[in-house]
Amino acid sequence: MASTSTASALVHSPRWQQFYQLTKPRVVQLIVFCAAIGMALAVPGLPSGEQALTMLAAIAGIWLVAGAAAAFNCLIEDGIDARMKRTAWRATAKGELSRPQTLAFSALLCGAGMALLGFYVNLLTMWLTFATFVGYAVIYTVILKPMTPQNIVIGGASGAMPPVLGWAALRGELGPEPWLMCLIIFLWTPPHFWALALYRAEDYARAGLPMLPVTHGNDYTRLQIFLYTWVLLAATLLPFLTGMSGWFYLVSAIALGLGFCGYAFRLWRSYSEVLARRTFWFSIWHLSLLFAALLIDHYLP
Repeated sequence: MASTSTASALVHSPRWQQFYQLTKPRVVQLIVFCAAIGMALAVPGLPSGEQALTMLAAIAGIWLVAGAAAAFNCLIEDGIDARMKRTAWRATAKGELSRPQTLAFSALLCGAGMALLGFYVNLLTMWLTFATFVGYAVIYTVILKPMTPQNIVIGGASGAMPPVLGWAALRGELGPEPWLMCLIIFLWTPPHFWALALYRAEDYARAGLPMLPVTHGNDYTRLQIFLYTWVLLAATLLPFLTGMSGWFYLVSAIALGLGFCGYAFRLWRSYSEVLARRTFWFSIWHLSLLFAALLIDHYLP
């Protein structure tokens, strides 16, 4: 999400910065962070030197492909972005970067990322990462987002894949553990995004996108956020219940989950734009700290 100061700062920004911003660096940072946690949890104890090199190659490859998907999203939605205050600052929305330039940039990043993953990690991770690219850039952006208010629920599956990619990078196979982490992100995505959509509802309506607050109203969306946070809290207990993590994680998950539920309850009972913003930002901290707790717990005796 870009602030007004960011928008004004990019009016005369250099070309490299315009391309860099197309990769949605804040979003990609969280994606790579969750993927790195998946890598760390896939290895009993500290990674060896060879495993550390694999992790670095996987992180770089996943970052590149995720950035490519973000750039492709900007390409497809340049007209929509131009009608929304939140995104009108993007170089594609302003016409400062052409469609051929953006497409070439996205293809270059995707190709480089796929090559890194294929040659230096493994083919399973490469194809899973490419499937995630298709899920976000094509299925979500092109098909789901303009068609249904459930776009973020269905399309959230691709955004939930980073821990699976990370696990596959180090193990070369998949088990139940990465899918538990995937489930947590999948259930976290709707309340996280709907909190943003609440205070950006006019923007989405102007752009003609059927986001939940636009199609079903503010009250219904707030109720859905509240209900989802409780389902999410239940899902975050699964790593402990299945023996994947210990008490440190459990205490952290309960504390963070109740905090998210508390924000959602207040938002449900009495709406304000300020509270919606706080709920959105807390959701980011919730997921980041939850996965950090998983990592810390993994190394505790």
